[in-house]
Amino acid sequence: MSEMQDKNYSAEESYGEDAIQVLEGLEAVRKRPGMYIGDTSDGTGLHHLVFEVVDNSIDEALAGYADHINVTINRDESITVVDNGRGIPTDVKMSDKHEPKRSAAEIALTELHAGGKFNQNSYKVSGGLHGVGVSCVNALSSWLKLTVRREGVEHYLNFKKGVLQDRLTEKVQTPTGPVEISPMHVSGATDRRGTEVQFLPDAEIFGTVDFHYEVLSSRLRELSFLNNGVKIHLADLRKGKDEVFQFAGGVSGFVDFINRDKTKIHDNCFYTNKTVTVNPEENINVEVAMQWTDGYTENFLAYTNNIPQKDGGTHVNGLRSAMTAVIKRYIEESEFAKKEKIDLTGEDIREGLTCVLSLKMPEPKFSSQTKDKLVSSEARPAVEQVVRTALESYLQENPKDARIICEKIMDAARAREAARKARETTRRKGLLGSAGLPGKLADCSERDRSLCEVFLVEGDSAGGSAKQGRDRSFQAILPLRGKVLNVEKARIEKLISSEQIATLIAALGTSIGDEFDLDKLRYDRVIIMTDADVDGAHIRTLLLTLFYRQMPKLIEGGHVYIAQPPLYKVEYGQKTKYIKDDKELYTFLVDQGITGTNLYVSKEAFENKQGISGDKLKEYFLAYSDAQNIISKFSRFVDASVLTAIAAGATIDLSSDKAAADSIEKLVAKITDPAISLGYAVEENIPTIIVKRTHFGNIIESRITPAFIETPDYLTLTAASVTFKNLLHEGACLVRTTNNKETIQPISNFSEAISFILKIGKAGVKKMQRYKGLGEMKAEELEETTMDPTKRSLLKVRIEDAIAADQVFTKLMGDEVEPRRRFIEDNALLAGNIDT
Repeated sequence: MSEMQDKNYSAEESYGEDAIQVLEGLEAVRKRPGMYIGDTSDGTGLHHLVFEVVDNSIDEALAGYADHINVTINRDESITVVDNGRGIPTDVKMSDKHEPKRSAAEIALTELHAGGKFNQNSYKVSGGLHGVGVSCVNALSSWLKLTVRREGVEHYLNFKKGVLQDRLTEKVQTPTGPVEISPMHVSGATDRRGTEVQFLPDAEIFGTVDFHYEVLSSRLRELSFLNNGVKIHLADLRKGKDEVFQFAGGVSGFVDFINRDKTKIHDNCFYTNKTVTVNPEENINVEVAMQWTDGYTENFLAYTNNIPQKDGGTHVNGLRSAMTAVIKRYIEESEFAKKEKIDLTGEDIREGLTCVLSLKMPEPKFSSQTKDKLVSSEARPAVEQVVRTALESYLQENPKDARIICEKIMDAARAREAARKARETTRRKGLLGSAGLPGKLADCSERDRSLCEVFLVEGDSAGGSAKQGRDRSFQAILPLRGKVLNVEKARIEKLISSEQIATLIAALGTSIGDEFDLDKLRYDRVIIMTDADVDGAHIRTLLLTLFYRQMPKLIEGGHVYIAQPPLYKVEYGQKTKYIKDDKELYTFLVDQGITGTNLYVSKEAFENKQGISGDKLKEYFLAYSDAQNIISKFSRFVDASVLTAIAAGATIDLSSDKAAADSIEKLVAKITDPAISLGYAVEENIPTIIVKRTHFGNIIESRITPAFIETPDYLTLTAASVTFKNLLHEGACLVRTTNNKETIQPISNFSEAISFILKIGKAGVKKMQRYKGLGEMKAEELEETTMDPTKRSLLKVRIEDAIAADQVFTKLMGDEVEPRRRFIEDNALLAGNIDT
């Protein structure tokens, strides 16, 4: 046995007592923010800050002291949350070991695991179990201002990066002698009550601070359903948007909201709301709503103290157990079920079910810090008891609904049995079994899944190019011929019998639906690579529908990507450039055109050599192009002459009849086309400017409504009007210098400037090719642009709002035409690149 040798380490490498660090207070949060609020780079942690503050206000509502919460996204990306609860206690905590002794509010905002949630006398039910919420927000904010209105007095504290600013101190006499305390600042008297928190997340930690209105509105809507009677107002001062969330009916209203674009097979939604006494000191409130639709997927949402459990837990197990037992017994005892013996499973019963379960209980136990799974053992019997009693009564009191539900369940059981037989048949053919991989799959040699990726390509021709251009060691290719089955409209047995889907399932190795197993996934990245046309977009949508409905964990695990193949190949000089889309092509041509070019906005500017060039000149051309593209896009809905007038400086205000009349005057002053006339009316309570164009004796009408004014594109048009108003004057020109030779191009408007620059840009292009599909690309081109990990660009598919995603898939891919028509009408103004 060899003798161990001592090594001489430098001082920097030594590992002694100085290497052990204790991170005090909020310093630990700033050092490792991901441990407390999630990912700081993808937006989840950023939005989690808002939810931590809102949860405090919701806890006040659960305790019965608040019923109104305001959440505001301010123009500087700071957030303000205001409630009308009791207000955080403001008195100095004399038992505080800190010197000076601090107010309870300061302690709550600067100490981890400090707060009223650990004392059941303050909060019987609370989501903030770990006591790190608002103190984390404080630690991760550039600044935070706390305002407390309590007992007729308004107090406040200011913090920077978790550190109190402008601390007040004073000496007070106590029975044990003088003590130094640090009270809150006092603003004055007030007749309001509650807590207000305004904070700006620290860009040093989050990189970009950009709140998504939809992410906040989704969670706040959810909270309003889960807390009956609480009014939540969300306002976005950046975009002038606001919503009020206040819903009656509790979670039954939530189910109705989720199912609003689905076909409900029965009228009466099952609903129960009961409190169970577990022991003399502990009550559990169980609220459940259930309704079946004609769909094939289960939509189950479970919450404990408003916290969602995506992985279920004991409360979900209790509900499913009770539901399965009650419904199986009801069917076995009913007359219509005696004609045939069907072995029912829980999955049969839950097919097409939308269910929301909300539990309110003291001190719930979760499997992890993320609280994705409830493990409190007392929850299961409580939920089982409530659901069993209520569901038995529901089925007896609603025999018509009960029969419809049971027939749906029996139909699901028959389909499951048919799917089993279809699966066995398919396995015998070697498509789903372990006998081998599909013949169409060009697999990779690497066996480490984390290094592998598979491209799902459109058609055999594209598959041929992809196979030649791939790196065989870690890239696999699976060509898909024709359109994939729309799984939104198909049962499982039809999915299994589809050769394309069976081939895809075999290639991925995961199976689908209830048999899905993410551990068996053969590739870490599943990349959808289709043509940049309507057919390619449709195939991409069908694949995403399949993944979302039958393999959701594939998306949740971050394994699904969309490739970004180029649309153009441009050869110029001695170089070749691949260009993604038309916008990038325009930018490329502008870059070529402005090289060596100066813009002189007037004769005087030219004489004094005060030209605009480089990036500033490029900004002008891109802004002008954006405005022109908006005019082109919206001209399908609003007459182009009106849009041009807006870009020329005519703003629109429909807040009152007088404001609308003034807006019409501004538009008329800018419109020179005699075929246009403008009027005003209130249609279905919506103020509307009516635009009429006379065209060969026919009247073509278009309308301007508040919906148009609220779009980002309208703001872009008005911004363009400010940018280009009075920019060009007499004698304006563009001067291009090449080989010490100047070319002077006089211009009277920016359209002429654009034409000149694009003409120069195109003149420098030797050859331009527009790809109609992936099959047109050579193997080396596909490799260089779309498949080489060092050069390509991929879009990662993520689901930020599961309920919204479910509704979009239902609307666009389901059987109901009316919701799809409404969706298209509501979003037509936001749509671009429509291929007609």
